[in-house]
Amino acid sequence: MICQSCAMPLVNAEDFGTNTNGSQNNTYCHYCFKDGAFTWPQATLEEFTDKMIGMADKMGMTSDEASKMAREVLPTLKRWR
Repeated sequence: MICQSCAMPLVNAEDFGTNTNGSQNNTYCHYCFKDGAFTWPQATLEEFTDKMIGMADKMGMTSDEASKMAREVLPTLKRWR
C-alpha cells in the first residue's frame, strides 16, 4: 500500500495519516494527511513534484531518479488525478 498523494510506502501504523476522529486513514500518509485534511492543501501537482524532487537525498535517490519517479508516479495517484 502506498500514499495516494506522495507514493510513500504505508507499512507501519505510524506511517498512516489520520481522520478527523483520530482514526487511521488508509489512503494517505501522516506527512500528507492529518486530522482529516491535507497538510499542504493548496499545493499544485507541479509544486508537489518539485518538493519530492527536492527530497531525493532523503529518499536515497539522485535528483534525476526522483524527478523521473515523481513525474511518472504522482499524476497517477488519487490526489492528483
